[in-house]
Amino acid sequence: MKRREIIKKTAIATATAATIVSCSSNQGPAVGKSLPNVRWRMATSWPESLIIYSGPETIAKRVKEMTDGRFIITPSTAGELAGATEVLDAVQTGSVQCGHTASYFYIGKNPALAFATSVPFGLTAQQQNAWLYHGEGQKAIQEIYDNFNIIYFPAGNSGTQMGGWFKREIKSLGDLKGLKMRIPGLGGKVMSRLGVNVQVLPGGEIYLALERGAIDAAEWIGPYDDEKLGLNKAAQFYYYPGWWEPGSSLDVLVNRNAWQKLPEEYKQIFQTAAYEANMDMLARYEALNGQALSELTKSGTKLVAYSDDILQAAQKASLEELEESASKDATFKKVYEQWQGFREKLYNWNRVNELSFANFVTKK
Repeated sequence: MKRREIIKKTAIATATAATIVSCSSNQGPAVGKSLPNVRWRMATSWPESLIIYSGPETIAKRVKEMTDGRFIITPSTAGELAGATEVLDAVQTGSVQCGHTASYFYIGKNPALAFATSVPFGLTAQQQNAWLYHGEGQKAIQEIYDNFNIIYFPAGNSGTQMGGWFKREIKSLGDLKGLKMRIPGLGGKVMSRLGVNVQVLPGGEIYLALERGAIDAAEWIGPYDDEKLGLNKAAQFYYYPGWWEPGSSLDVLVNRNAWQKLPEEYKQIFQTAAYEANMDMLARYEALNGQALSELTKSGTKLVAYSDDILQAAQKASLEELEESASKDATFKKVYEQWQGFREKLYNWNRVNELSFANFVTKK
């Protein structure tokens, strides 16, 4: 979606909301009363206590406010309406009207859905948004979701994630061999190439699996949400960076049949709310993760950087994984090549502006 289109849609949504509010009074014109009362259920992949759950909450709150309570969306936590990794299925079948999730949970259905979330050594949050909104990324992902009877919008971003919790120190590439680790998406496939025994678990199951030794390591998001899940109580070593998720987008998926029944005003409002959720979630993570990390290290968490040999091997394996997937799947190849070209332009620019600045101001 182009910037001017977003601004235009925001203005339309604001104007619509103002009209609806004014029409809700006894003296208001009848046009407001012609807009229907709509009730939707939203399945999500997240526990309620985490920042990531702010995405569905923001959408529900803003849609309600901008329609003067006529359009109500009720989010539910993972497992209430659908399993954490089954939200797409629930939306596709229409058992719920919409859902908030991460597209890379569903790479088994279409491997190119990984790009909607994040791929190893890919794009930061700002770069990801540039690709989605101004590099035809959202259009490319929507073409995939057309096959699932789903309308898709970006609706959150975690920023660059951490590299996971480990029960023992990982000093070299060899220490990864045979390790049981919870990690989804293409990051999981790359870790598998490095000898890791990859597990995929919902967020709510990670702590017990880690604490009881069913897994040796786990990645989730970052300091604030990880601490809320208690992962620091189950493992001592906290690694960085999360090279597999440098800027992870979250999504709101809408059943196409339900979407088509909405008045145009409600569609505009929903899109605006999703855009706000996308921006707001990232801001919350940036605001809260630093303090949370400080508190974790003070309480005994050992912050450790991945060794260069691990990062170099992971980068090489990531490229191999992407190239192999592109050779096997035409849709993946199409999205990958378009994404790759846009990424190169971003990298060339960011080397000049952001990287040079960050390298200077963060020198100790």
